[in-house]
Amino acid sequence: MLHSHRAALAGITLVLVVSACALPPIPLQDPGAISTAAAQTVIAGLTQTTFPVTPSETLAPSLEAPTLTATPEPPTSTPTPTPLPPVIFTPTPVVPQISVSVPTNCRSGPGKVYRLVGGLVVGETAQVYGRDPSGMYWYIRNPDSPNNFCWLWGQYATVTGNIAGLPVYTPPPSPTPTFTPTPSPGFQASYSSLEHCAPSWWPEVRLRNTGSIPFRSMAITLKDTGTGTVHRSFTDVFTNKNGCLTTATRDTLGVGKAMIVSAPAFNYNLSGHRMRATITLCSGTGQNGTCVTKTITFRP
Repeated sequence: MLHSHRAALAGITLVLVVSACALPPIPLQDPGAISTAAAQTVIAGLTQTTFPVTPSETLAPSLEAPTLTATPEPPTSTPTPTPLPPVIFTPTPVVPQISVSVPTNCRSGPGKVYRLVGGLVVGETAQVYGRDPSGMYWYIRNPDSPNNFCWLWGQYATVTGNIAGLPVYTPPPSPTPTFTPTPSPGFQASYSSLEHCAPSWWPEVRLRNTGSIPFRSMAITLKDTGTGTVHRSFTDVFTNKNGCLTTATRDTLGVGKAMIVSAPAFNYNLSGHRMRATITLCSGTGQNGTCVTKTITFRP
């Protein structure tokens, strides 16, 4: 290809020379301009006969470069792993248990002013559901009534299990105390008869308990006001001697009860004598407790 270009250039040059000799003389022009024009003409011809070389043309003339079309593969999606939910262990709540070292009452509220509704004995357990603000009483399932609850004093109690989460319950209002009258001891006394079993004589006195407490002991002082003779007796029983035949006794003179008791005996006949008896009844034995005294006078 390069040799053909060169031959063409030499031919053109030769033609130009011959033509110059045959043509009539023309006015002289600038040689530089002529050379420049000739060069531009040659270059133009070369430019028109020159073809661009593409990479495909470097192949053999009989082969046509295949058009390679790269079909991109779709991106392979990588699945995002779904994290498993965390395993949450929820412990099964354990209800604390309570036991006692001595039998303990269980009440409707935390205190002795509340009604007694049950109790916990040694060797028995109950479930604990709360406590009072003082921490001295436990709110438990009533051992004697499983469908109900009560308050147990903690003095002799032992609680097992976790008590940190136990609620603190406000105790129910204290019950209105019912009026309890003050014990009012009292009795009535009167002369009954004169008994005799040789060589002794004694008056019989009738007693009736008119108070609100029973009597368990008695003291009697009997005085013959005419002679000044005095006899006394102290006893924890109430005795009735029926002459020389029988003797009946009682340990207690109950509320509302009545009986005849024998006064101390004299060794002479008391008929017609003016007597004074001072009688003391007591709620306790040995003339202790609450005591009441009455004095009566009579003439057998």
